[in-house]
Amino acid sequence: MSEMSDYKRQNAIDRLTLALLYLTRFPDSEGQRFDEISWKNYDFDAINRLDDADLILNPKNKKGYAYKYAYMTEKGRAMAREILQDLGMPLDDLYEKYEFRQIHLEEIEEAANIESICFPPNEACSREHMMERAAAAPDLFLVAIDKKSGKMAGFLNGIAVSEYEFRDEFFTDASLHDPKGRNVMLLGLDVLPEYRKMGLARELVYNYCRKEQERGRKMLVLTCHENKVKMYTKLGFRDLGQSRSSWGGEKWHEMDITLNY
Repeated sequence: MSEMSDYKRQNAIDRLTLALLYLTRFPDSEGQRFDEISWKNYDFDAINRLDDADLILNPKNKKGYAYKYAYMTEKGRAMAREILQDLGMPLDDLYEKYEFRQIHLEEIEEAANIESICFPPNEACSREHMMERAAAAPDLFLVAIDKKSGKMAGFLNGIAVSEYEFRDEFFTDASLHDPKGRNVMLLGLDVLPEYRKMGLARELVYNYCRKEQERGRKMLVLTCHENKVKMYTKLGFRDLGQSRSSWGGEKWHEMDITLNY
């Protein structure tokens, strides 16, 4: 086989592997780290090449051995969608309909309004605190924008700290944010009612996980009501039991997800 033929074959394998990773990236298992695809039966050389090209993340343990799950980068997901379109495969895809990006400061008012719709008054973040939080940590405020209407459909936000346990002061004191903090305390996952049951919450969480994993963060931590524990477990979070938090006079479960060991 000529050098050119070998290159074409290798390129075809890489492209098809990336497309397959994209198509099968959401398994039904619970309790894993935002797992997207098992490596079983894949070409390991292709996996390594995709990792070298920053199209996927190839987590390894302390001994240098790869874990059995690969995580797609935004660059990888964009290329996979292009490949599938080249193959004539229609994509009824959230990324065709929504833009996932950092919040713009002029959108804070809209985010505060969404918060008041998604949470009862005793739990919702005030406009003042949301303004302070977005100003302190705009890179930790991820929004989903409806491309057709320009409307914010939902968001996920938090602050970075070096602590491991959630406390209520994180909701109200944006000065606690440490840009170099190893962990992120998630302070709100909001999706407007008319945009629910489309997978937006999952994509917001997965995008957040990938982004902060690439930045070297160790963990994401959140609190939720008991009836939301199963949902977050499916997204890879671990239930730590009842939290010390009494935000809004309520009882909460504390949950975390490991991004980097």
